[in-house]
Amino acid sequence: MFPRRPPFGLAAWLLVGAAATGRAGARGGGLLALLANQCRFVTGLRVRRAQQIAQLYGRLYSESSRRILLGRLWRRLRGRPGHASALMAALAGVFAWDEERIQEEELQRSIDEMKRLEEMSSMFRSSGVDHHPPEPKSQTERDEDSGGKDQPWEMVMDKKHFKLWRRPITGTPLYQYRVFGTYTDVTPRQFFNVQLDTEYRKKWDALVIKLEVIERDVVSGSEVLHWVTHFPYPMYSRDYVYVRRYSVDEENNVMVLVSRAVEHPSVPESPEFVRVRSYESQMVIRPHRSFDENGFDYLLTYSDNPQTVFPRYCVSWMVSSGMPDFLEKLHMATLKAKNMEIKVKDYISSKPLEVGSEAKATTPSSERKSEGSCGPARIEYA
Repeated sequence: MFPRRPPFGLAAWLLVGAAATGRAGARGGGLLALLANQCRFVTGLRVRRAQQIAQLYGRLYSESSRRILLGRLWRRLRGRPGHASALMAALAGVFAWDEERIQEEELQRSIDEMKRLEEMSSMFRSSGVDHHPPEPKSQTERDEDSGGKDQPWEMVMDKKHFKLWRRPITGTPLYQYRVFGTYTDVTPRQFFNVQLDTEYRKKWDALVIKLEVIERDVVSGSEVLHWVTHFPYPMYSRDYVYVRRYSVDEENNVMVLVSRAVEHPSVPESPEFVRVRSYESQMVIRPHRSFDENGFDYLLTYSDNPQTVFPRYCVSWMVSSGMPDFLEKLHMATLKAKNMEIKVKDYISSKPLEVGSEAKATTPSSERKSEGSCGPARIEYA
């Protein structure tokens, strides 16, 4: 016969502790103190247990096998950010690149969207209508529309050099935004480099509090970045942890940059900022002639959830006005780099895999060190 389990659960234990505290003449904070101590004790036990499990798996499995196991565990815990961050930090800080790297298919989808928009724009111009339509849909997207999954694009701004659309994201109070624009006074290479150079952005974007590369992937050239930015008063500053990957196709005369939010064990959520966990951005650049001649078109598709308590129309107004403002600042920074010959990294000559092959996990300090070098193969005038 096994001894009968004592009838004391956590609630009963707390009641006994509260009664004992009351008999001892303690004040009302005694119960909260007991609860806090118990939570710290349990958390400490779980972290130590996770470390022991990590050491055991480290002895039993190779690094590749551990990454596969962690990737599967990560997928199961993604819906519970607090649990996932603590556990991944305990498990030796390994980032599951196999699950989170940006794939070739994601880059190609963005390029295909640009092609469809260009085809539709050409049709409108040939018919004498000077108007760029919203992004036309593929057959798959049309099938989804018939099921009511997607909403139509709505024109928000129609300016000389850019046009802005938005559409509701089904099941959320948020919008997805799309900008189609043209610049004729800077080269595609200059615009692309300035957008990617993290050190230069800290100088021209006054909203940036922190912007650092956390880790690079040697397989795809993807990078994980931590970006902290000011939000309009009285909102708290936001921080983003996201993976980005770019591709330069000189044969087809196109450049693409894709980014989306991820979780990284070395960047846990901070109480100082509001973590934005839903974020996607795709930019495609099509030179009018070549990468080094003035003139190009670009297509930017963007969505994020800033996690505000403001009504939907307020958030829409902030994004609709903030996006053109950011693009103009990016354009002016490109002009400044061009006219003042500010040195920025040449991401076209320096292929993604060349950058990624420097180190599998690159710290911010080593990134600044590499960007500070002025080797002719890595640095060019913007």
